[in-house]
Amino acid sequence: DVQLQAFGGGLVQAGGSLRLSCAASGFTFDDYAIGWFRQAPGKEREGISCISNTNGRTYYADDSLEGRFTISSDNAKNTVYLQMNSLKPEDTAVYHCAASPLARPQDGREYEYWGQGTQVTVSS
Repeated sequence: DVQLQAFGGGLVQAGGSLRLSCAASGFTFDDYAIGWFRQAPGKEREGISCISNTNGRTYYADDSLEGRFTISSDNAKNTVYLQMNSLKPEDTAVYHCAASPLARPQDGREYEYWGQGTQVTVSS
């Protein structure tokens, strides 16, 4: 069975850091891109970043996120990380990871597998 499990969320003060992990199993990890998304209450899902496990390239949806968030992958562990620094209250959301067979998926519709999210709450 395909599994994508995101964990590492929690409650943190503004300015703090968290590292999210996305553990994948049940598919050929190296052939997929893994993306991070988030969804805040009452808002649409937002893409954050993705990494191609085929060529290691990383992409960020927004320049402002790239300056604070860093995506990385450990192919030996089938795990993708999202390091989040300088967190702001507006980063509060449920964070999800997803897997796409495309090297550079353009939006959520191009992802095949989705995992359960992890809650990130940033207090002011």
